[in-house]
Amino acid sequence: MDGKTKKVKLNAVILLLLSFMLLCTASFSEKIYFFVDKNGVYHFTDIPDDPRYRPFDLWVSGLTKQEIKEAVEKIASKYKIDPDLILAMIKVESNFDHLAVSSKNAKGLMQIDPITQVELGLENPFDPYANIEAGIRYLRYLMDRYKDLRLTLAAYNAGPTTVDRFGGIPPYKETKNYIERVIKTYNQIKRRSFESVKLAK
Repeated sequence: MDGKTKKVKLNAVILLLLSFMLLCTASFSEKIYFFVDKNGVYHFTDIPDDPRYRPFDLWVSGLTKQEIKEAVEKIASKYKIDPDLILAMIKVESNFDHLAVSSKNAKGLMQIDPITQVELGLENPFDPYANIEAGIRYLRYLMDRYKDLRLTLAAYNAGPTTVDRFGGIPPYKETKNYIERVIKTYNQIKRRSFESVKLAK
């Protein structure tokens, strides 16, 4: 995953414009369908002639900070993960913006990249509930695999293949900074409260 979201607004606008153009090409009675292939490429149509196609709905409303907290607590409990860790990751990954898109095309609250979206069966990464569930489910897998918080966060950021190749935390400044930022935010939440974690202006 990539915590950088400098291109969020630009990419989100492009996606919204794409949705508008697709809707304009079909009549108001028709729906747009999509699927994501194994390479993370999105395919759209108004005639779903492949069983992989699902209804396309980008117009999912976001959640307030409190609603995100409540959703995280519920889902994290299911996977036996400290919800404060998830909240710290969401803060670092997307700053609580459900339409966040990174420079590496990772999407949503937990910034899930296209390939991982396919692996997790995440059809709409901009759906905040689906994104949180998929991200937590993926984190649970990584935690069980590495049994170490720093390695788990490194794998979430750089990918498990990279962590395995280096036999530990890869020597990437971005990944090292990501780990420190998440842990710092996590400790901040634990010491004070979730409300103390401010949204960036």
